[in-house]
Amino acid sequence: MSARRHPSDAALASYAGGTLDEARRLVVAAHLAICAQCRVAVSAFEATGGVILDDLEPTPLRQGARGAILEKLAAPFAHEPRPGNDEFAGPLAAYELGPWRWLGRGISWRRVDIPEAGNMRAFMLKAAPGTRLPHHKHQGAEWTCVLQGAYRHDDGIYGPADFDEADETIEHRPVVEAGDECICLVALEGQIALQGWVGRLLQPLIRF
Repeated sequence: MSARRHPSDAALASYAGGTLDEARRLVVAAHLAICAQCRVAVSAFEATGGVILDDLEPTPLRQGARGAILEKLAAPFAHEPRPGNDEFAGPLAAYELGPWRWLGRGISWRRVDIPEAGNMRAFMLKAAPGTRLPHHKHQGAEWTCVLQGAYRHDDGIYGPADFDEADETIEHRPVVEAGDECICLVALEGQIALQGWVGRLLQPLIRF
């Protein structure tokens, strides 16, 4: 499996620099677990960051910093694989997943437990072949990694391992391709805004 659509350089650089929120970091990590090309790019960004750090003047640590670091190193790793959570390998295996819930005809979603997610949340979306998802806009960022199947919208087809990076300037009219049901991992900022009179009727029901 090889991806045709990848995160932007800005997204990969932010991932390498550790500045992404956990929801978006998880979606990028799901892509990296499949895409060797982007893993190479992240390694290059990390190396560049290391060179920049080497050129900076040293800054004294605040009082108690050493003890705080040692305490964190001694703490159990929070994202070890959870027993029984082996449906999806890679980064998702470390998170608690909620049950699949009906969202509409041919569409289900499940929660991904992201601690302290703030206005960003992560969830999985599953849709049957041929399903037309509602025409919608976004209140903020929407990052998607396709885990299985494929969908299309105005920007083209997104298949397994592909990464779809959208923001509040983008409108989507996704349609699931024939074949396998489509399963995606999504990081969403705020809520989606459904368009059209049908969308306005359904909007009160859509809360991820």
